[in-house]
Amino acid sequence: MRGDIASGIRNMRVKFFFAAALAACAALALAPSRAAARGEVVAVSNGYPAGTIVVRQTERRLYLMLGNGEAVRYPVAVGRAGMQWSGTVRIDGKYVEPAWTAPASIRKDYSKDPAVIAGGSPHNPMGVAALTLSGGGQYAIHGTNQPQLIGRFVSHGCIRMYNADISDLFGRVRVGTPVVVTR
Repeated sequence: MRGDIASGIRNMRVKFFFAAALAACAALALAPSRAAARGEVVAVSNGYPAGTIVVRQTERRLYLMLGNGEAVRYPVAVGRAGMQWSGTVRIDGKYVEPAWTAPASIRKDYSKDPAVIAGGSPHNPMGVAALTLSGGGQYAIHGTNQPQLIGRFVSHGCIRMYNADISDLFGRVRVGTPVVVTR
């Protein structure tokens, strides 16, 4: 009888430690990691107020101004030749896993795709989140389903970010945040 009890206790301990190890691995896999997001705090010297997003297309970088001479800098993909724009707009919408429809101006480039690509689909070019911009609804700052293109001139005018980075930025900004896009 003692052997059965001792064996049962050992089995329970093994199961407990296995479950604890499995839970720890799951927590590590799901926890946000600094390495996942590429945003880094950098020194800046400009007159933009804290909370302003500045996209410098020539650098292919997006800056979220923090104030006190600091900003979070993220790598981005920007408009290809003939598709770049500049100006000051505001975030007018925040969307998690948005559906995507090619605007009429570029629909011919996506004629093989369905008219609407559902949010969350691996084929959706908006990635995990989007911040839509005022000024006609054509442009957004959004994630991507092609992370290998970040750092390039490839879009039709939108600002593409790594999915981890748009998730980070999404949590830091609100509707109404000013966005300054420079060439």
